[in-house]
Amino acid sequence: MEYFIEYCLFLAKVVTLVVAFIVIIGAMIAIGGRGRRVAGKGAISVVRLNDELDDMRDAMKKVVYDKDTFKHEQKREKKRHKEEARELKSSRKSLESDSEIDPHSKKRVYVIDFNGDIQASEVESLREEITAILSLATSQDEVLVRLESPGGMVHAYGLAASQLSRIKEHGIPLTVCVDMVAASGGYMMACLADRLVAAPFAILGSIGVLVQMPNFHRLLHKHEVDYETISAGEFKTTLTTFGEITQRGRDKVKEDVEEMHAIFKDWVKQHRPAVEIDSIATGETWVGLQAMERSMIDEIITSDECIIRACDDADVFAVRFEIRRTISDKLGAAIHTTIDKTVLSWLKRARQSAYFS
Repeated sequence: MEYFIEYCLFLAKVVTLVVAFIVIIGAMIAIGGRGRRVAGKGAISVVRLNDELDDMRDAMKKVVYDKDTFKHEQKREKKRHKEEARELKSSRKSLESDSEIDPHSKKRVYVIDFNGDIQASEVESLREEITAILSLATSQDEVLVRLESPGGMVHAYGLAASQLSRIKEHGIPLTVCVDMVAASGGYMMACLADRLVAAPFAILGSIGVLVQMPNFHRLLHKHEVDYETISAGEFKTTLTTFGEITQRGRDKVKEDVEEMHAIFKDWVKQHRPAVEIDSIATGETWVGLQAMERSMIDEIITSDECIIRACDDADVFAVRFEIRRTISDKLGAAIHTTIDKTVLSWLKRARQSAYFS
């Protein structure tokens, strides 16, 4: 038994050293790569989702239908495409006299993805995608955002939400689809939508604010290690990792958290006026079915069904801005993402263990 305990202690030390080494190397690579990266270096990728859906449908028909039926379907589809092309050509001719009117009379739907982490790091791509879309979209079009995020830093998600606000400021309808989770900062973004939809068991809400950090002051004091902070301004330092926590500092942070929570509540109420804000702004989360009862969303539906419906009467395009990164950038980002996902996984297991089926 004693040998087993010693082995476990040794294993814990090894794991701690490995994790610390990965964190240090990842931070060094990320910092070094950040200085070499050229701002705005990347490219927009646009894919017509109607074509992908047609290809999938044709592949199914080829296997499911007999040979004659498949040929008949192909002829019918070609005839339909010709008629649509003829109608489009006719509408363009009728609008040639007015150069300010977009001759493309069919509605366009632009689909973008946002997969948020603690730092909302995808906002870098989001801003480029929205800029590209706004250079072409009109009020008859629509932007559909597939959003997945458990939340994170307030300022980072505030910027991400501001990017979605640009779409509304241009008078373009905004739909947000949540398939799995839009909590805290994720819901801050999602509630901006003109139409907010979610899957039946997607997690939504967590309208609250959290500040937490470890404090090693007593440990340093025990080992007679001094830690000094020289600052100007009464509340320049409140809660710190190594300094002594005072009740005055704790009260100030509590006041700031309450104030930020009030701002968050006002934001949600402004964009989702139908909600009873005091009943949902408790930091709790709800699944899509419960969120629907609380007017936190507008419809129970998955993003896949939204896109399939849109393809029936609109040209649907997936827009993605890919940032070109060096190998060191990719390695640093991979390490950071792994650590980030591990921490989030532990937090989610601790908070949602009661929901496992």
